[in-house]
Amino acid sequence: MDTIFFMKKTFLLILLLGLGLNISTGQKLNEDRPNIVIVLADDLGYSDIGAYGSEISTPNLDELAKNGIRFTQMHNTSKCFPSRAILLTGLYAQQVGMDKKPENFTNGIFFGEVLKRAGYTTLFVGKHHSTDNPYDWGFDHYYGLRDGAANYFNPGLQRPGEPMPAQKRYGKRVFAFDGELKQPYTPPADYYATTTWTDWACDFLKKYAEEEKPFLLYMSYQAPHDPLQAPESVIQKYEGVYDVGYEAIAAARYKRQIASGLLDDRYPRSLPTYPSWSDLNDSIKADQVRRMQVYAAMIDELDRNIGRLIEVIKESGEWDNTVFMFLSDNGASAEVVDRGEGQIGDIDRWASLQGNWSNVANTPFRHNKNASYEGGTATPFIFHWPRGLKNKGSVNHQPLHLIDIMPTLIELSQAEYPRQYKGRELPSLQGVNILPLVRGEDVYRASPLYFDWQKGSALRTEDWKLVRWKDTWELYNMKKDRTETQNLAQVEEDRLESMKLQWQKWAESVGIPYKN
Repeated sequence: MDTIFFMKKTFLLILLLGLGLNISTGQKLNEDRPNIVIVLADDLGYSDIGAYGSEISTPNLDELAKNGIRFTQMHNTSKCFPSRAILLTGLYAQQVGMDKKPENFTNGIFFGEVLKRAGYTTLFVGKHHSTDNPYDWGFDHYYGLRDGAANYFNPGLQRPGEPMPAQKRYGKRVFAFDGELKQPYTPPADYYATTTWTDWACDFLKKYAEEEKPFLLYMSYQAPHDPLQAPESVIQKYEGVYDVGYEAIAAARYKRQIASGLLDDRYPRSLPTYPSWSDLNDSIKADQVRRMQVYAAMIDELDRNIGRLIEVIKESGEWDNTVFMFLSDNGASAEVVDRGEGQIGDIDRWASLQGNWSNVANTPFRHNKNASYEGGTATPFIFHWPRGLKNKGSVNHQPLHLIDIMPTLIELSQAEYPRQYKGRELPSLQGVNILPLVRGEDVYRASPLYFDWQKGSALRTEDWKLVRWKDTWELYNMKKDRTETQNLAQVEEDRLESMKLQWQKWAESVGIPYKN
């Protein structure tokens, strides 16, 4: 009997080793399937990180770009919650009931559920922006802000000895900690959203470091979305940097974009919308400088905390087999919000970046968040994977969209996309797997990319873009003019009408009212 037991035990050990589990080191069971980290910034402009032209200190993201791929034409919806819905489901926001306001999802399946079924540990930390709890949609853990935006220092009730925290809706923001909802959530005094959320994520990564399964971490930050708030010590790092004004900063960013190989002559710089700095009085200049200083500090803190995530993964020995993606949910925002009496950057002031600096942040593109021009929809996109990447440090100009992330995750994880979920038939995925681009190959997209949010709409093919702002449709040759500086609507009238008809057919298929 002892001999038979020993033979069975030896056979089991050989079987486990054959499946890829290193008994002595605790490595992942299936090394063909990488860990996956998706980091999403909020209202981050196209040129707001160093690898995309910024003067802001972002060494961790810059290092990812240096050893990864920078994509110049990744797109979102130009608005927070529809972008996040598309990212989570691989479907257009109109297909899942998330195109008008952040409510419950009416259809779709989150990538947390898809990868969980494939054997991944699925983690979500940060901003969600709907009334659903991701914990009920396939994530093993969800800690974060279920709503759209909150005070970075205190999203809840006033704490003893501190000023009243500036908020849009006092005490109303909902936080979720797995299945437990807290409204309000009043955190400890050392809370700063970007740092504390990273603490939560690092704790999860450490908790599951010895697990045999690969992990998915969706790290969804609020930064640098308003309110403009950051630790004063970080704000002071940028003392004097923005005293030179809008044009000097924008021109320097564009020069760095060209010099780094990110952009070329297909990206002519769009006309600025900000005024001459010399025409502003000292009071306005001081206000504008402070706004941009705090905004820069928020991005600086964002990068520092991304570095903390990277360090934890490296300490676990899993970095070489971890796919790391970074992008933003829309362009920088021109929205004007101002509440509270404190200094910009403090707990008792809710201030926003506003239009002039957001125009700089979106260099070289025109317009901002909420518009379907590139300034609203174009995002930095860095793809890093030490073990699986070719052409490290390269730049790729392929037009992409958030709908492409789900098919890519399915390919990476060897998962299957189900036909039904929560009693509903699921629509087909709308995007393409982008891994061939990572391997130095091409991808084929059978359908154009579509956009629609409030006053803006668009249809994008490889070479052309139809775009609407309010009641006017415009047409741009994206092969030659990716910054939309030359409207060809009157020159290419037949193409304009054909693309309008194509967009309208899509709009009808997803329930968008007719737009002439």
